[in-house]
Amino acid sequence: MISKQPVDATLAPVELETRNLQAWFGDFHAVKGVSLAAPRNLVTALIGPSGCGKSTFIRCLNRLHEEVEGARVSGEVRLEGDDIYARGKDPVAVRRKIGMVFQKPNPFPGLSIQENVVAGLRLAGVRNRVVLNEVAEKSLRQAALWDEVKDKLKAPGTSLSGGQQQRLCIARALAVAPPVLLMDEPTSALDPISTAKIEELVLDLKKEVTVVMVTHNMQQAARVSDRTAFFLLGELVESGDTSTIFTNPRDTRTEQYITGRFG
Repeated sequence: MISKQPVDATLAPVELETRNLQAWFGDFHAVKGVSLAAPRNLVTALIGPSGCGKSTFIRCLNRLHEEVEGARVSGEVRLEGDDIYARGKDPVAVRRKIGMVFQKPNPFPGLSIQENVVAGLRLAGVRNRVVLNEVAEKSLRQAALWDEVKDKLKAPGTSLSGGQQQRLCIARALAVAPPVLLMDEPTSALDPISTAKIEELVLDLKKEVTVVMVTHNMQQAARVSDRTAFFLLGELVESGDTSTIFTNPRDTRTEQYITGRFG
């Protein structure tokens, strides 16, 4: 059973924020001047109809958007006050600090469960087997997967169920100890039981990381997030405390979307 304690986001320092963030695919203006703050150790949900810019926005937060041919970004994304788009910033180093979990589980084929978890550490040059084993166990515990896989760590990561694979991908993202974890519709490809496990996990993870999550499921946003931001046609319509957004939104478009009148 999910139990979410009310929090006062005004008391939490800002971990990640955007300032007038703009994003394009060629001539298409996908994100239009979004300024949004994600407070530390809270869950910020991004909601809105399909094609409204949520996934593009979240991919800008760790410089994945620029990997698409013809894509470009302007504005600022600040992690603990430091602009990740500043001249000389290494995108790979940025992604170690701002992890990402995608819509469909994507464990690395050909690698075992344990090798999947520590892949990022190995890429960073860590070779100490004791350290790798310790981090693998810690990360799998953080992802609520250890008890299910501890006796088959050498099995392929792709041998797990869909829900387990998604938690494996979460463990892989956590292994490099990022302060921020981005999740782009992490349960949309999962069954209800696996979805519930991921939601419980998100509530537990925020004790250690700041979470920004795209979701089409408004009930999910209400269950797991502390803050909610509503996007429409590439713009941020409004953001605020989740309970306020769902019960007393300022903008009529937010109310219409939440009550199912469009979207």
